[in-house]
Amino acid sequence: MAATNDHPGEQAAQDPLKLIAVRDTPLSLDEVFRAVGDDAAGGTALFVGTVRNHDGGADVDSLGYSCHPSAEAEMRRVAEKVVAEYPVRALAAVHRVGELRVGDLAVVVAVSCPHRGEAFEACRKLIDDLKHEVPIWKHQWFSDGTEEWVGAC
Repeated sequence: MAATNDHPGEQAAQDPLKLIAVRDTPLSLDEVFRAVGDDAAGGTALFVGTVRNHDGGADVDSLGYSCHPSAEAEMRRVAEKVVAEYPVRALAAVHRVGELRVGDLAVVVAVSCPHRGEAFEACRKLIDDLKHEVPIWKHQWFSDGTEEWVGAC
């Protein structure tokens, strides 16, 4: 049977933004994955950003994220752009603020779409645009005692 885009499941959902949040508490992969569950989705892509132990050739001990009060609204705006471009069935994005240690989850985003290719592309666009457009800043502390602020995300 040939694929057709006439089936409602091949289209974007009416209200695909399931979870958009900036939090000062630990993030949950399970919560984000559950939020994007959809019976019409054949593909779900999930991206997890974690605090790594190095940056720019220096050892990182810890970091802190802070944000502008508009950050959550900007996340929603970015998510709405992704939904307008792809047949998203469900989308979730959460970002952590506050003090984080190496290995902590900093950001979790997920997108479900009718097909895997769309899900991968939409998830990539979502995280890339969040990183470049949402006013969240990273303050890194290095093992040598130096520190550095890094722009959005």
